[in-house]
Amino acid sequence: MTPPLQIQTPRWALPLLYPRRYKGAKGGRGSGKSHFFAESLIEALVLDPNKQAVCIREIQKSLKFSAKKLIEDKIRALGVVDYFEITLTEIRRKGGTGIIIFQGMQDHTAESIKSLEGFDIAWVEEAQSLSAHSLELLLPTIRATGSEIWFSWNPDQSDDPVDVYFAALAGDESAVCIHANYPDNPFLPQELADEAERHRRMKPDTFGHVWLGEYNELSDRYVFSGRWRIADFETEGLGDPLHGMDFGFANDPTVAVMVYVANNRLYIRKDCGKVGLDLDDTAKFVKDRIDGIEKYVIRADCARPESISYLKRHGLPRIDGPAKLKIIDGIEFIKSFDEVIIHTECKATAEEFRKYSYKVDKRTGDILPDIVDAWNHYIDSIRYALYAMIKGSAGPSLLIY
Repeated sequence: MTPPLQIQTPRWALPLLYPRRYKGAKGGRGSGKSHFFAESLIEALVLDPNKQAVCIREIQKSLKFSAKKLIEDKIRALGVVDYFEITLTEIRRKGGTGIIIFQGMQDHTAESIKSLEGFDIAWVEEAQSLSAHSLELLLPTIRATGSEIWFSWNPDQSDDPVDVYFAALAGDESAVCIHANYPDNPFLPQELADEAERHRRMKPDTFGHVWLGEYNELSDRYVFSGRWRIADFETEGLGDPLHGMDFGFANDPTVAVMVYVANNRLYIRKDCGKVGLDLDDTAKFVKDRIDGIEKYVIRADCARPESISYLKRHGLPRIDGPAKLKIIDGIEFIKSFDEVIIHTECKATAEEFRKYSYKVDKRTGDILPDIVDAWNHYIDSIRYALYAMIKGSAGPSLLIY
């Protein structure tokens, strides 16, 4: 008699419960991807004692680096130890021909891969490391009726074969691919959540790749790479604040920031922003989120003089639109600080500092001097806040009239 299995499934994984030829789960650490597939594998063999599965990595020199230990732990946690025989190299289903084996794709040739033709499930772990050759060998080999191929991976490069393959499968009913990260995992241990937060604060440049499943692109591509960090700080002793605003267009947010400059460091203390913010609501929105901003000069984008004039009369009397600065000169001024310190509350600003990047030549991969026009609304507001300092430091050559 088949035991009742009680498996807690995260919401992000629900689309993976339905039959599909190709199933993918990608994302950062702590999302629970491997835990989901390990439990799914056990469930499949419990329900069908003749189900055969192979767990694959590109290179597997030792079972210590395979999913075997995780699957064994799940067998115990789910209370189905009596249904399996665990050996040094494989896991066998009692009462049938079911089996789970563990192999490396680099150990296979076009001839030896045929040994997997009768398998019902292939789970490819660390699929970002799977070579194009291995993928070409594997896909036509797993061919049993109703067979499935599962992929779990932490994205590395956008041109990795597994990413290219699933991109080509977009819209194909035989495939499903989910992107999940640690905030999506309802079973995330607090220790891991704390570790993610430490990484976000101490190494923000690599946080997106490790914890959010973003591609591991060249750090030189990112404008502020290595020049900023996230921290809690007090503003006492930092002098008077500077304020800047950037007006939204269409899908872009209207943004305001409060920053401090002291000891050759730039401190970003507060930010706020909203897409679709009506001009009538802008002053109240900003004042509710940045205390006392109406008492200070606010430097804003001079491309919207009508908005500046309106806000002067409706709640922000000291807002001003100075002559526009060259973007690159404002950026270089920000980079001239010993460091930029972003308060932990300013998550939107931190995200822009992490993603603000130079263009890359698609033909050569060379990093170009031009900056991508994206992830720049909070950064533009900071440039405006610093306008008087930038102008005073480099003279009128920075101005565009």
